[in-house]
Amino acid sequence: MLTSQEQERYARQIMMPELGEAGQETLKRSRVLVIGAGGLGSPAVYYLAAAGVGTIGIADGDTVELSNLQRQILHKESRLGQNKAVSAAKSLHGLNAQVHVQTYSQFMDEAHLRQVLPDYDIVIDATDQLENKFLINDVCVSAEKPFVHGGITGFSGQVMTYVPEKGPCYRCIFGEVPEDNAPAPIPVIGVTAGIIGTIQAAEAIRYLLGIPSLLTGKLLVLDGLRMQFRTVPFPHVSEHCPLHTRKGVTDL
Repeated sequence: MLTSQEQERYARQIMMPELGEAGQETLKRSRVLVIGAGGLGSPAVYYLAAAGVGTIGIADGDTVELSNLQRQILHKESRLGQNKAVSAAKSLHGLNAQVHVQTYSQFMDEAHLRQVLPDYDIVIDATDQLENKFLINDVCVSAEKPFVHGGITGFSGQVMTYVPEKGPCYRCIFGEVPEDNAPAPIPVIGVTAGIIGTIQAAEAIRYLLGIPSLLTGKLLVLDGLRMQFRTVPFPHVSEHCPLHTRKGVTDL
């Protein structure tokens, strides 16, 4: 049941036929885990909180640095050195104190991710390193938990959504972590993170509301230099993906 204050706060989206008061109540009951409170996670959690998602989990073991501020809009100069999950929670509280924010002030490993997954309806992968993306994919697939992938570099970005039994996973499309892969800073402009992170939030909201035509079985690709989007279809699970022939995850 929505309070009178909530009805006023969310009045514009309650007017939408795809949402209505029942949909707003669904968002209020929903729980979303966002892994990464950086360039992608900042706009994603901000718009989830603004939309009234009742519980948002934020996981990040990193601290705020000056070089983060050109794209990680939840953080401020006054919070340099603070944990990113804690800093993000402070910003969300200032935006919407009615939303419950659960912080995880450490990097997620497989054991911890498996432990917290049952508490959430969907996961947003807002990490920036390949190893983490494959780990999130593998754990979510084996646990049959939907998640939204996002990736960015420069003016380019991509988004896909995994829903169990509804299409391929991240590993189906991208295979394995390259042997020569080494964690390194990724060049990016803040607006790219804003676009892709916001689309990730929209995908999570659409999933929670049961709106069809999610980005399952396809990859949405942004070319920000030409300001063009294209959708690349991946309709089938890969026969080479080990996650669809066995349960469990690959060690990363």
